[in-house]
Amino acid sequence: MTSQKMIVEIQEWLKEAAAFIRVSLANKVTVSQKSNRTDLVTNIDEETQTFLIKKINKYYPNDSILAEEKGFDTIESLDGRVWIIDPIDGTMNFVMEQENFCIMIAVYENGVGKLGFIYDVMKDELYWGGKDLGVFVNDQKLQQPKDRALSDGLIGMNAYMYGKNIYAAGEIGHASMGIRVSGCAGIELIAMLKGNHIGYISNLSPWDYAAGLVLIEEFGFKYSDIEGKPLTFSKREYFLAASPTAYTQIQNDFVHKS
Repeated sequence: MTSQKMIVEIQEWLKEAAAFIRVSLANKVTVSQKSNRTDLVTNIDEETQTFLIKKINKYYPNDSILAEEKGFDTIESLDGRVWIIDPIDGTMNFVMEQENFCIMIAVYENGVGKLGFIYDVMKDELYWGGKDLGVFVNDQKLQQPKDRALSDGLIGMNAYMYGKNIYAAGEIGHASMGIRVSGCAGIELIAMLKGNHIGYISNLSPWDYAAGLVLIEEFGFKYSDIEGKPLTFSKREYFLAASPTAYTQIQNDFVHKS
């Protein structure tokens, strides 16, 4: 079972990891390519993940871990308690901008999201919460955003999907008040929690969305793969999250438009 003790521990780990990252930015960051020149990983990604995994293994040795780097990127099932980690979400931003990136941790039990943490490192803003706990930024409890229609709000968007109009992403963007492209799922999901954006469309892996799902679900947002099917937590997939009204509009008026 999750507990207040676990929440405090995770917050402490995140603060420690963030302090390490800030110091590391002043030193040489080693950058490597994964699948292509825009799919990057750094020594800081890997060292941050190693630090968090060591903490989990020490305090919760019987739990499973799904994480982006170093062979932890697959898991047989979500049975039991599973920790889902993105050590640096927005690595390109981390390398090129040195801001607009996050550390994300989620705790799931038998496939149900219990706790989610999204830490905007450079702003020192930790968005966290859980099932029936509410959603907080640092120590301040957030109010649930209004359920706005697609035409009444901004929507976060994957640039490639928008440019190529994949699943009508371009048309969806034009129907909204405008699109925003941050290059970081954590930053986009934070924008939804704050009520700044009414939705987010992208192509994500489970560590990109796991923590955010716990938080946006607490606020009543709807989410799925782009076609409305449940997310698999096992591969990269087209992702949609939005206010209930905007979600229905996107599905009915664009994705499944006959």
